[in-house]
Amino acid sequence: MKRIILLGSTGSIGTQTLDIVRENPDKFKVVALTCKNRIEDLIKQIQEFKPEAVCVGNKEAAAQVSAAFPAIEVNIGDLGLREVVKVDADIVLNALMGISGMAPTYEAILTGKDIALANKETLVAGGSLIMELAAEKGVKILPVDSEHSAIFQCLEGNQGRNVRRILLTASGGPFRGYSLEQLEQVSLKEALNHPKWRMGRKITIDSATMMNKGLEVIEAKWLFAIEPEQIDVHVHPESIVHSMVEFDDTSIIAQLALPDMRIPISLALGYPDRLHYSGKSLNMFEEGASLRFEKPDTSVFECLSMAYEAIENGGSYPILLNGANEELVAMIIEGKIEFLDIQRSIRKLMDAHKPVKPQTIEDILEIDKEARAKARELFR
Repeated sequence: MKRIILLGSTGSIGTQTLDIVRENPDKFKVVALTCKNRIEDLIKQIQEFKPEAVCVGNKEAAAQVSAAFPAIEVNIGDLGLREVVKVDADIVLNALMGISGMAPTYEAILTGKDIALANKETLVAGGSLIMELAAEKGVKILPVDSEHSAIFQCLEGNQGRNVRRILLTASGGPFRGYSLEQLEQVSLKEALNHPKWRMGRKITIDSATMMNKGLEVIEAKWLFAIEPEQIDVHVHPESIVHSMVEFDDTSIIAQLALPDMRIPISLALGYPDRLHYSGKSLNMFEEGASLRFEKPDTSVFECLSMAYEAIENGGSYPILLNGANEELVAMIIEGKIEFLDIQRSIRKLMDAHKPVKPQTIEDILEIDKEARAKARELFR
């Protein structure tokens, strides 16, 4: 039975992870849960899964949990996340949002635990440090993003064979086919209405700007040790083909399934086995009858091209890109900026950036902090 630490248990990925655990009670034991604000949801999860430890966002929440469950170890905040991953476990599924997921991933690798990674910012900001440490510790990094899970599956059994390119698919988000003039008029409500996936607000906005795909390009570089110029993005509005890999003989292998995050979650938790899942199967005569692939328009969705630019420049550029984007997405959700302000602001910050080479996790977090401050300053 695998012992699981679940970071971000009350969010979209976290709750779907617990669906997989419920389907496989003989295979998994949840030993730690974390959440930031949704304490009532966490309390229900504690009652059901009976973890040994939890981490919450503040002292008030910690007191509430401790009063209800006096036998449970309760940790608090970012430092608490670094502690909770030290609980005895086989795998840590990191479903945290944003840069907050990087440090606990690093700490978990130090303890030798395998990582099921849904937190793409870990590799966007800290890819070199994280992958080097994982190799040193013999830790597996198992992707949970549907696209990277697809690539991982396409590469299984093909290790050592020359990869020509990765074909990373994108739904195109709610504004596929829009012009810049049309994007000037879009609302937050429209940006949060993804046509295929039901996700958290931050990743849904990132999908609308295509920054999510840009971050996934950077993540793919680190996960699969491949150069950015070997990663092509294809807009695929049906979200059935989750990604493809082309080899040197021009053969292309693809992974197909209905858009359901529980499928890649199941694979990451069960690896190297495939678990039974009761979800709906893909019917190629219905959902798969017409599959379209389009070239993304980076003259409109500049976040995608800026992500390529950031990873090609290297150093602190990806950290700046990620940190500024996180802050700007928070600002649009707060109603303080408009949709196109995101890519226009990142462009300004990228152009003005004086790069450095981070050596530690603390260096990365400091660069991230500065990027956020500069993003806010643009609107003061």
